Amino acid sequence: APSAVMAEGSGSGGSGWGPPCPGAASAFRRWEQLRQRAATPWARGLLVVAAGLGLLYAVLRVPVPLRDGLAAVTVFLSTLTPKFYFALTVTSSFISGLIFVFEWWHFRKYGTSFIEQVSVSHLRPLIGGAENSPPAPAAFSAGENETSRQNMPECKVWRNPLNLFRGAEYSRYMWVTGKEPLTYYDMNLSAQDHQTFFTCDTDALRPSDTVMQKAWRERNPQARIKAAYQALELNNDCATAYVLLAEEEATTIVDAEKYFKQALKAGEMIYRKSQNCHSQSPQHEAQLRRDTNVLVYVKRRLAMCARKLGRIREAVKMMRDLMKEFPLLSMLNIHENLLEALLELQAYADVQAVLAKYDDISLPKSAAICYTAALLKARAVSERFSPETASKRGLSTAEINAVEAIHRAVEFNPHVPKYLLEMKSLVLPPEHILKRGDSEAVAYAFFHLQHWKRIEGALNLLHCTWEGTFRMIPYPLEKGHLFYPYPSCTETADRELLPTFHEVSVYPQKELPFFIHFTAGLCSFSAMLALLTHQFPELMVIFVKA
Repeated sequence: APSAVMAEGSGSGGSGWGPPCPGAASAFRRWEQLRQRAATPWARGLLVVAAGLGLLYAVLRVPVPLRDGLAAVTVFLSTLTPKFYFALTVTSSFISGLIFVFEWWHFRKYGTSFIEQVSVSHLRPLIGGAENSPPAPAAFSAGENETSRQNMPECKVWRNPLNLFRGAEYSRYMWVTGKEPLTYYDMNLSAQDHQTFFTCDTDALRPSDTVMQKAWRERNPQARIKAAYQALELNNDCATAYVLLAEEEATTIVDAEKYFKQALKAGEMIYRKSQNCHSQSPQHEAQLRRDTNVLVYVKRRLAMCARKLGRIREAVKMMRDLMKEFPLLSMLNIHENLLEALLELQAYADVQAVLAKYDDISLPKSAAICYTAALLKARAVSERFSPETASKRGLSTAEINAVEAIHRAVEFNPHVPKYLLEMKSLVLPPEHILKRGDSEAVAYAFFHLQHWKRIEGALNLLHCTWEGTFRMIPYPLEKGHLFYPYPSCTETADRELLPTFHEVSVYPQKELPFFIHFTAGLCSFSAMLALLTHQFPELMVIFVKA
């Protein structure tokens, strides 16, 4: 189409490309608009109806032999018995029922209609859909593509800052319930993280690190543990080997803490050596980054062990020291561990101080930050809040601030309230989360539900106000209120991160596809015809013949 437009606008009498006609751009735009309108469902429906009417008109004007053939078919149908019609309607109802059940299962599991998916993937290219359409010229589409790329929300998966221990928590859950709490996709992301943070180019110079480099790639947990012991045989000060044993072999938090203390001792020694020679070459700089990652990881996990074992003040001190020692590693979200520990201590002034530093417009948000800010504002008014009293006298300034904070948090992640209000059951949080997704909501509610319950009236205030958020953002996928539009890719990513036995929360709620309604109606209509044919066979035969 672009070639044709440019050919019409080229100069006459020349064999090459001439200057384009001034109306070429507008003609191409009109062609694109016409093609897009013709590709809409209602336009294709009109084309199908027109084709059907044309076919009917052609049949009515066909030659006499074809009419005789149709008459013979009519005579054949008139000789059929009621049993045949009953069997036909029952078979039709059974088949349409099977299709309906499969469509419903596919929609519940994958969020899409199987028939629509097949038609879009295989039939649309055959009938000249968007996949076969020619690309628009760069002069017309470059700016629009750049704008859409900037506005498109990115579904980036983050490491869960409060992720549990595999051996001491995830494995114990699997032993008790027989259900696998982690998906293969989630564990594969963790393996990639370990290879990124715990390996470097100089590992080939040390046999123990070479063994650990292979251990992080192993899929079998027992093979990883065996490789860790092999690395310790080669070097008793291999910190990453202790890390692996603490994460996967230790069956209690106490055992995990012992391994991490050994890893800390070895990691600090290696870190000091790397600091002394990091400026000698780029390889030494890479080794220092690796040793820094190992040391930060070990200290953080030790703080988490202290938190789980009830030594909360010790855990808070370790987290504060870690954030002061490595201030540039804010991307690891250690402040979220600190927030949760401070909430357990009920040190709300310290929580507010941490929020004042990290709840900044220039920093990425999270459910922990948004909902903790809402919790603190709700704490100031929740004890005396009553919906009946508020409806009579109106909301006070403090109550308005609390409600606005709840609306802000719900807009960021609309899945959290159902878990906090215990309208949905919780599962163990995954090792990776998707911000604004169901996986982040599960991870937040798993650790913070107790803090909301501890503040009297906080959950009641949340229950009375959280649904009001959706009136402010009627079209969340198109336009947000305080944040970017809600990303449409969260459901797919959450299904990869969360176990199959968990019912993934979907926002906004999807309407049932057309083919589910169609197959349900077809099944019901066929079943009704089968029932009528069984009860009134002679009357139905007369009706069919007529």
